[in-house]
Amino acid sequence: MAPTDETGQLAPHTAPSGPTPPERPPADGAVGAPAARMPRWLPRALVLALSLYAVFQLGSWAFHQLTGLLINILIAFFLALAVEPAVSWMASRGLRRGLATALVFLAVMIATAGFVTLLGSMLAGQIIKIVEDFPDYLDSVINWINGHFHTELRRVDVQEGLLRSDWLRTYVQNSATGVLDVSTQVLGGLFQLLTIALFSFYFAADGPRLRRTICSVLPPARQTEVLRAWEIAVNKTGGYIYSRGLMALISGIAHYVLLEALGVPYAPVLAVWVGLVSQFIPTIGTYLAGALPMLIAFTVDPWYALWVLIFVVVYQQFENYMLQPKLTSRTVDIHPAVAFGSVIVGTALLGAVGALIAIPAVATLQAFLGAYVKRYAVTDDPRVQGHQRARARPAALSLTTRAWWPGVRRRPADGAAGAGAADSGAEAGRTEPSGPAGEEPTVPGETGGGSVSRSGGGAS
Repeated sequence: MAPTDETGQLAPHTAPSGPTPPERPPADGAVGAPAARMPRWLPRALVLALSLYAVFQLGSWAFHQLTGLLINILIAFFLALAVEPAVSWMASRGLRRGLATALVFLAVMIATAGFVTLLGSMLAGQIIKIVEDFPDYLDSVINWINGHFHTELRRVDVQEGLLRSDWLRTYVQNSATGVLDVSTQVLGGLFQLLTIALFSFYFAADGPRLRRTICSVLPPARQTEVLRAWEIAVNKTGGYIYSRGLMALISGIAHYVLLEALGVPYAPVLAVWVGLVSQFIPTIGTYLAGALPMLIAFTVDPWYALWVLIFVVVYQQFENYMLQPKLTSRTVDIHPAVAFGSVIVGTALLGAVGALIAIPAVATLQAFLGAYVKRYAVTDDPRVQGHQRARARPAALSLTTRAWWPGVRRRPADGAAGAGAADSGAEAGRTEPSGPAGEEPTVPGETGGGSVSRSGGGAS
């Protein structure tokens, strides 16, 4: 029977002497073992993470599907900003804003259609002339080859060789196959132009309503910032269009002088073509602008085409590195290097569209953020001013000089003998450094009446 204490409870067993053996782990499935539970927040976290991932994938897919539409809307917005000054001017004279926008767009469409019609008729006539004169050009080339290389080529043999070549047969087959693709691309381009024109009209005609809609969901302080950014965007885009138009005028005049000097027909129309296409079609505009004058010059003299090519290349370098940075920095008010870099970045991000809108976008962003950058007065230092200033004669010793030369003081000027005597009396008991060969040490940079000497008891 187990021993009990006075209360009738079982007495605790006395632990046996010696080391206590380790307890055995409970067997699997034993009663009383603690069960591991899943945290309550883990299922919700998993569902939330999967939902966010699904939303991200859906948004990424939708963005890639709508990239073309978003780019068209971006182009339309900048076109609306470009015509905003003209529309606002006409609206301030009493015209309805919708009618003013329609008149501006109608004027642009008439000018574009007239230019394209004139250019197309000129180009068609020149192509017909090139086809008619091609045998004469081929005869002159064959005669030149026979005279210099002592060959016996004939035009009939060359024509038969071209007609029976596999290259021509393959080219004709590929061209026939690609007719449908070209037609599809043309229709797609027309639909894209229509989309851009429609959005541009809405943005320009309903500009005040659009601004009111945006400001209605913002607090008053934010409304002021949005309206200010909008005004800056209008000014910078207008300045960019002005600079492009000015460069187109200069380019057209330069190419007109060259084409007129060479006697190339349709020189005024070709000059307008070069100016507009090279400035308002980024990336490939220069090559399209130079190809047509070269083609027309080839009909006059093949060597004239070479001269036109050389002039186009040289003028393009002059425009890229000298003319464009200067005009852009004045009209859009950004640094030439920033303008050049913004075009490169815009081309890398959005291609030709990015190159076209990069400069006004960067100018707008720079002007808007400039109001929030705190600026300070710049120190008057030669390294900041860019030139070496003439060092003025110091009026007194600096603290640094006195620290290194404790016994050196400035020689008093005329009329200040009393102050000099008082200073020398205060410094009479100091130990002063000895100069070489008994000379009085002078502080560098002090000359004439401002020289500094060592004096034991008074002014010298």
